[in-house]
Amino acid sequence: MNWIETINNYIACNEQEEKDKELTLKCIDMFEDLLTRENKLVHLTSSAIVVNKSKDKVLMVYHNIYDSWSWAGGHTDGEEDLLFVAIKEVKEETGIKNVFPVRQDIISLDIIPVLGHTKKEEYISPHLHISVAYLLEADECEPLAVKIDENSGVKWIPMKEIDIYSSEPHMKKIYSKCLNKIL
Repeated sequence: MNWIETINNYIACNEQEEKDKELTLKCIDMFEDLLTRENKLVHLTSSAIVVNKSKDKVLMVYHNIYDSWSWAGGHTDGEEDLLFVAIKEVKEETGIKNVFPVRQDIISLDIIPVLGHTKKEEYISPHLHISVAYLLEADECEPLAVKIDENSGVKWIPMKEIDIYSSEPHMKKIYSKCLNKIL
């Protein structure tokens, strides 16, 4: 199944996801470059809620640009296998080597606003991320490593404490929605 079918087949769980899916499908019809950052207005990212085996902790990174604890993930950069991107990004941003999908389907589909910021000494204008997220599992005893150019912390956070760690109100809603699907 290609990435467009993956999104098209996703069953939205609430009104927000229904509206975001509708807008995502319109963007797919309008733009040929959603998989790359060449589209400066809107492009795809793939992220992950990474849980431990007992599903009571989530692996998060302290994202330097957003100045908040966040899920791991990143731009698709032309890659059509969105689950592959999520796994690759988790490995890169956390240092874990063994991570696998709890399930193959998308756990969350969201359109996330990104404020203007500077990255690698270049200003990036405000834009939108079409965020496709997956549920992954990893061993919480596996060593973690910071990816210095993107984050300044990596740790397992008890699920009940995500609201304490995340300082982004719009992301707290997304994390809560995802965690409700897990529990």
